[in-house]
Amino acid sequence: MSYMSCALRATIPCLLPAPWRCPRPFSSSMGPTVKKSVPYQKTLQEEGSGTREPSQPLPTSAQVVVVGGGSLGCQTTYHLVKQGVSSVVLLERDRLTSGTTWHTAGLLWQLRPSDVEVELLAHTRDVVSRELPAETGLHTGWLQNGGLFIASNKQRLDEYKRLMSLGKVYGVESYVLTPSQTKDLYPLMNISDLYGTLYVPKDGTMDPAGTCSTLARAATARGATIIENCPVTGIQVRADDFGVKRVHAVETAHGTIQTPCVVNCAGVWARALGQLAGVQVPLVAMHHAYVVTERIEGIQNMPNVRDHDASVYLRLQGDALSVGGYESNPIFWEEVSEKFAFGLFDLNWDVFTQHIEGAVNRVPVLERTGIKSTVCGPESFTADHKPLMGEAPEVRGFFLGCGFNSAGMMLGGGCGKELAHWIIHGRPEKDMYGYDIRQVYAALSLPCRRFHHSLTTNNRWIRERSHESYAKNYSVVFPHDEPLAGRNMRKDPLHQELLHQGCVFQERHGWERPGWFSPKGAAPVLDYDYYGAYGQQRHRDYTYNQLLEDEYTFDFPPHHDIIRKECLTCRNALALFNMSYFGKFYLVGPEATKAANWLFTADVSKAPGSTVYTCMLNQRGGVESDLTVSRISPGQPASPLAPAFEGDGYYVAVGGAVAQHNWSHITAVLQDMKLQCKLLDCSEELGMMSIQGPLSRIVLQEVLDTDLSNEAFPFSTHKLTRAAGCMVRAMRLSFVGELGWELHVPKADCVKVYQAVMQAGARHGIANAGYRAIDSLSIEKGYRHWHADLRPDDTPLEAGLAFTCKLKTDIPFLGRDALEAQKAKGIFRRLVCFTTEEKVPMLGLEAIWRDGSVVGHVRRADFGFAIDKTIAYGYIRDPAGGPVSLDFVKSGSYKLERMGVAYPAQAHTKTPFDPDNKRVKGFY
Repeated sequence: MSYMSCALRATIPCLLPAPWRCPRPFSSSMGPTVKKSVPYQKTLQEEGSGTREPSQPLPTSAQVVVVGGGSLGCQTTYHLVKQGVSSVVLLERDRLTSGTTWHTAGLLWQLRPSDVEVELLAHTRDVVSRELPAETGLHTGWLQNGGLFIASNKQRLDEYKRLMSLGKVYGVESYVLTPSQTKDLYPLMNISDLYGTLYVPKDGTMDPAGTCSTLARAATARGATIIENCPVTGIQVRADDFGVKRVHAVETAHGTIQTPCVVNCAGVWARALGQLAGVQVPLVAMHHAYVVTERIEGIQNMPNVRDHDASVYLRLQGDALSVGGYESNPIFWEEVSEKFAFGLFDLNWDVFTQHIEGAVNRVPVLERTGIKSTVCGPESFTADHKPLMGEAPEVRGFFLGCGFNSAGMMLGGGCGKELAHWIIHGRPEKDMYGYDIRQVYAALSLPCRRFHHSLTTNNRWIRERSHESYAKNYSVVFPHDEPLAGRNMRKDPLHQELLHQGCVFQERHGWERPGWFSPKGAAPVLDYDYYGAYGQQRHRDYTYNQLLEDEYTFDFPPHHDIIRKECLTCRNALALFNMSYFGKFYLVGPEATKAANWLFTADVSKAPGSTVYTCMLNQRGGVESDLTVSRISPGQPASPLAPAFEGDGYYVAVGGAVAQHNWSHITAVLQDMKLQCKLLDCSEELGMMSIQGPLSRIVLQEVLDTDLSNEAFPFSTHKLTRAAGCMVRAMRLSFVGELGWELHVPKADCVKVYQAVMQAGARHGIANAGYRAIDSLSIEKGYRHWHADLRPDDTPLEAGLAFTCKLKTDIPFLGRDALEAQKAKGIFRRLVCFTTEEKVPMLGLEAIWRDGSVVGHVRRADFGFAIDKTIAYGYIRDPAGGPVSLDFVKSGSYKLERMGVAYPAQAHTKTPFDPDNKRVKGFY
């Protein structure tokens, strides 16, 4: 028998080579050895008949084929048939759960620092605890024993208090406990180093075999076909008349199924399945482990424990515990075996020992407790520790539901429901932007939404970011943290210039964009050091990392006054914002205006020289983007500033972090409508500078060869002109609420134009400013940020953007029918601006109270330096279920709950800063 104390003293020999002794650094190419033991009374392996023939004949066709019989595959199949799809086939190469699901720990924690994830987790819990038992009469194995989060310092407890406040919005019961209260709840716990805990009594544990077998029973009862022992050997893809690739069929060794839709739920094997269809699936496989103890007297009925600071969890296992966590030196599984089913690796004790140290510290009795079994299996991990979901950009009809970072059981119900809705209706019900595979490709090098395509095929980037996401999985989620891995992938033309001036960069979509400017000088981002793992030398005196760590707080950061200075310089003089990472597209062709009328909510079919702020919607009226669209004339000769084209042309500028999402949305609409127009990407060819402030006209008049008066250059117009001898496109726009212009500049000329502007502005007090300042300035003016104030599940009517919609015209546009129906029915949720007199930092997710009832939560918050107040925006509802009118907003008494403390707040129906929009018009 092995004991925890023995493992702690490293007396147990390693059964796998230590990662630094492997042929490849930090990797293991070792396959499974002797099978270890999972702690479940029943696995689906034991139900197998031993035959390798399919469990039933294959149909010749299906509406949807789901590949992979783990948690996600079973949940997606169940929700597809429940939502009305009559012909669904699930193909599993071995037995259900045989890949990674069978050995999962099965923990479900209801609170996460994301409102969407709280909703997804709630649905999973409802499916396993109520829905499936009621539907089938079977017990899924759900155990509600509660969850306990451990805080060893103030920052960690502050994070838990934020979760508690968010939980009140969703009815999740939770309590912050003192150390002594924690001891009363969990007598075996060491509390000597505790700062406090968060107790969630209705958290619990799922059984993988019980859950998946019950899902399968319910799905087949509704008409689904589940076929085991049927590996997929090929995906047939065909191009339509417009050259768009679409799924045609799924091939197996036992026959072919014609289908327009395949769902990749293959977990660790999802990458190989994607390759069959020519789809990049950017995930990596790693060893992930836990150990199961012998019986512990007094442990029965205790809650599951997450000690984030020790990076360890303790899962109740009857009268024992399962102990696992996330280490800084995980082992990569390089050569994923197609034959691996119901298999486990030998545990590498050199890697795992750090978890035992944390577990023994938290529950000292473990030092004298035997280890009954080890469970080390493969899991798939992604570059941002979020799943890969949605339709692949390369092939229409090929959907992903994989890369769940060891959270496939607890997210499975919510994500399975959303994925089913996505397949049926073309989009999910909830805001799944953070999970959308098309965000991923954008960071990699394919037309994807989440990562640019330059990143998804970059193995170094995927490996570095996946490692960091794994190693930091239990780290406190601070508001201004940035990754250290996979940096410097995309740099704009001004990067080096700004680095020397103290720019502290943020990473968005692979781009390095200015965050703020340090007066202490350059803070370059260095090559990733794997936090000293795998024999890598840890960086010493790493200025950039130190600046990040200085901001590890939920209070005002130490650089608050520096950002204040950037903001007030913009308000009182002028500031230059490098916005070169913006997405810059041209929509051109004979039917470009037809496309623009359908895509954009505002009327953009104006004369060349006009610029319009508009939204793009989905069919349900949700906001897919807010952006600017400029009517342009053809270039003669063609250039990045003015391409050559026949027909009409529009220049589209959109925030760089969501550029790929916009590209994917527009492309999908053009493909579906089969319009004769093209979308051209010039994001890399053009830089973009925004010069904003009351003195911007005076300074730019010295640089630009055109009249900048209100009469000659009104707001929301643009023209080609010269700056410092270089041709640029100047646009009179503002995202901070000041007089100002954007300069769109060919990349070769960016430094020259930048230096000319800074030289002209020097005597007027010009300063560089970054996106931290933009965040503050824009919320102060009431300008929206997509994916904060605006999401695909918010409508323009709810968000106060009805003015962007051409509802007074008879021009049809995508989402118009939904908006008109909502307008007729009434607005039942509304975005409201709040300010607090008390200068307290708010960061989002705070609960909004109205007259003693929770009515919503804060989506976005920041400090407004010109009005010297905290500003927060959030959607509110009427608890009685009625419409939310402006009178309802005005009549309530409000408080914003931050970390359990409620602060009186004032609601505003107009922005508290420059409500009459005088400053953007040049009137000061």
